[in-house]
Amino acid sequence: MVVKVFTTPACPHCFVLKQFLEENKIDFEEIDVSRDKKVLQELIEKTGQMEVPVLDINGEIVVGFDKNKIVKLLKINR
Repeated sequence: MVVKVFTTPACPHCFVLKQFLEENKIDFEEIDVSRDKKVLQELIEKTGQMEVPVLDINGEIVVGFDKNKIVKLLKINR
């Protein structure tokens, strides 16, 4: 399973999301969109927004920390 997390350093929701993934032992690749304008533009094209965090879970996009959707997509037993 490929999990990418698009973040910025000043985003408190990004921190909470990463902590949630780590607590549930989910490996993920963090991509800081503030460092790469090309990646930011691609993210805007995918989501139509400039909001972070954004998760890409095997091609399924989740904007924001939508815990219920993330739990379902990652099949986390709660």
